[in-house]
Amino acid sequence: MSESQEEELKEKILNIARKNPKGITDNDITTAIPDLTSAELVTTINKLLQQGCFDIYKQGGSLVYRLKAQSSKQAVKGADNEEKVVFNLIEEAGNKGIWIRDIRNGSNLANTQLTKVLKNLESKKLIKAVKCVNASKKKVYMLYNLEPDRSVSGGAWYQDQDFESEFVDILNRQCLRFLQQRADKIKNNPRGPIIGRTQSYATAAEVQKYITDLGQTRS
Repeated sequence: MSESQEEELKEKILNIARKNPKGITDNDITTAIPDLTSAELVTTINKLLQQGCFDIYKQGGSLVYRLKAQSSKQAVKGADNEEKVVFNLIEEAGNKGIWIRDIRNGSNLANTQLTKVLKNLESKKLIKAVKCVNASKKKVYMLYNLEPDRSVSGGAWYQDQDFESEFVDILNRQCLRFLQQRADKIKNNPRGPIIGRTQSYATAAEVQKYITDLGQTRS
């Protein structure tokens, strides 16, 4: 493989990673580049790791490569000064993001120009706009490969920053059902109501296991 082919392959893999901010596996890469040989994959991944482009970790027995923020910074090197300024402001905000008002104040860009710069950075998959649960009509900007902080995403009870009231209601009903079943032991325990009441108590871990066994939890 020539040097130019190697650079082209590295860029292809980086583009795959940019589209999958949670990380990619060897299988994801070979699916996207079917003519890639195992030797080429190993060699190229090793070089990208040496260059500090990826964080690497294990998940479900597979190696996962997650794009580092600094490789996004490398991608913005060729951009104009306005894009670099805006990118740096967004990068400094981390996974809590930054309001467009604060970007405007920090960059001193007019609304029209700032909107253009943000669209350019979004199209390059360097940044993303995330709706904040605390202010649903506003968005914060953060680097594309970051997972939003719980204060932004809302955590497990939110999906795409919308409160999952139906899901929470289902969990509430299932928890109540489980506790009622345990409470029935008070009536039926032959050793008396006091022992029955003690045996009807449920820990948080027991409730969690019950819900998990029902298959109604989400990863």
